Amino acid sequence: MPALTDEQVDRFVNDGFVHVEGAFPRELADAGRELLWKATGCDPQDSATWTRPVIRLGNFAQEPFRAAANTPRLHAAFDQLVGAGRWFPQGSLGTFPVRFPHPDPPGDDGWHVEGSFPNDGGGYQLNIRSRGRALLMLFLFSDVGPDDAPTRVRTGSHHDAARLLAPYGDEGAEFFAFAREAVPATEHRPEVAATGAAGDVYLCHPFLVHSAQPHRGTTPRFMAQPPLLPRGELDLERPASPVERAVHHALA
Repeated sequence: MPALTDEQVDRFVNDGFVHVEGAFPRELADAGRELLWKATGCDPQDSATWTRPVIRLGNFAQEPFRAAANTPRLHAAFDQLVGAGRWFPQGSLGTFPVRFPHPDPPGDDGWHVEGSFPNDGGGYQLNIRSRGRALLMLFLFSDVGPDDAPTRVRTGSHHDAARLLAPYGDEGAEFFAFAREAVPATEHRPEVAATGAAGDVYLCHPFLVHSAQPHRGTTPRFMAQPPLLPRGELDLERPASPVERAVHHALA
C-alpha cells in the first residue's frame, strides 16, 4: 500500500512538504529521547540545568534512531516522492539540535535552503539537480507545539529557490550567498510551523526555505533533520518523481 495519498503527493509538489503522522512508533521516540537527554548532560527534571538555548548533538546511529528512520511506511514514502531505487537507506539520523526554553537567542534561526555538497572552501553548495540531497526530513522525537520551537517553512518557496538556482548550473551556489537571494525572494510565501507528535516526520523538498526559531514553551524540543541521500541527481529532462516534477514546473 502507498504511504501517501495522491492528494498528499500533489501537496508535496505544490507546497514543498508533507506531514507524515505516526511515521515511526512513539516508543522509538521515547527510547531515542532517553539517549539524547543523557548526551545533553542536562537533567530533564531540573530546568536549572538547561543553561543554553540549543545544544547540538552529534551523529546518532543507535537502534532506536536506525529503526525510526527505516520504517516500511517511510520507505514507501521515499519511493513515492524520490523514486524506487533512487535513495539510500538511513544509517543514522545525523545531528540533533535540541532546543530549550531560554531567554537568549539561539543564534541559528536564520531563513535558508540547506546546502547539500561540500565546496573547496570548506563550506557547502547546492545546485539545481540537488546533488547530495533527495529530501530534507524533520523527525520529531518529542511532541512539538506552536511554542516549542517548531521549524518554520515557507509554503511553496521551493519553486522560487529552483528558479534562482537554475542560472548557477551544475556547479551550484554557495550556501550563505544563496540564502541572501532566496530569503528576500520568498518573503511573500505563507509560513507554516512544523508541529506534531513524537513519531511524526515532515518530508520536505530539498529546496524548501525554512528556519529554526526560539523556544517559547516549557518542554525541550528533540528533532533530527537528516537528508535523505540520493542515488544520483535529479533528472530534469525527464522528470518522473514528485521532487523532479516540482522543479520542472518551477522552471517551465
